[in-house]
Amino acid sequence: MTSPGLERFKFDTVFGDDGLTAPMAPRPKRVYAAEEVEMIRAAALAEGERSVTAAAEARVAAALEDIARHCTGAFEALAKVAHNHRVNSAELALAAARKIADAALAQFPEAPVAAAMVELAREIEAAPKLKVRVAPDLIDKVQAALERAAQACGFAGAIVATADPSLPLAAFTLDWGEGRAAFDPEAAAARVAAALDEALAAEGLHAEPLLPTQDLNLEADHG
Repeated sequence: MTSPGLERFKFDTVFGDDGLTAPMAPRPKRVYAAEEVEMIRAAALAEGERSVTAAAEARVAAALEDIARHCTGAFEALAKVAHNHRVNSAELALAAARKIADAALAQFPEAPVAAAMVELAREIEAAPKLKVRVAPDLIDKVQAALERAAQACGFAGAIVATADPSLPLAAFTLDWGEGRAAFDPEAAAARVAAALDEALAAEGLHAEPLLPTQDLNLEADHG
């Protein structure tokens, strides 16, 4: 029995600090219809699929980035190997050519000056005298070779060969009054080596690639 005029206490009433009443938050729903359960299940499955797909795409993208990074490093290493191979091959070819040239000059030390006279025939044809300086051991060979070359190119002037102890084997200087020519096999070899070094340095690591870059077009399909 309740006394008249007294209101039954309701347990859904909350009293605030100021003494006023405030409604309680609605209680969560505990019972769902079959249709609601199916909708919740479908939504959860869809969210799960999206999460799995996003995670898989992230892993694929990370893997492709890792592959691209390793490929870049590999090609940089290959470029260095290829450059070193080119340098070594060029140096080997130059060394072989130097050996062959040294052997040829040792066998025919008078050949360079005779060839120079033939090449300079137009320059020296009107000169009255051609002076040549060579190593002391080559005086006789050079004199004979130049006389044969003079007959071949029509040079009618005098040929005077003198010894110069400072000149190495096969080196010479030609002087015809209005011009001068010289050859030093050591200096010529040094110039060839310097030119080769400059060419290899200019090429550096930017030579033709070992593989075309379009063959490494890695893309992830995020469709």
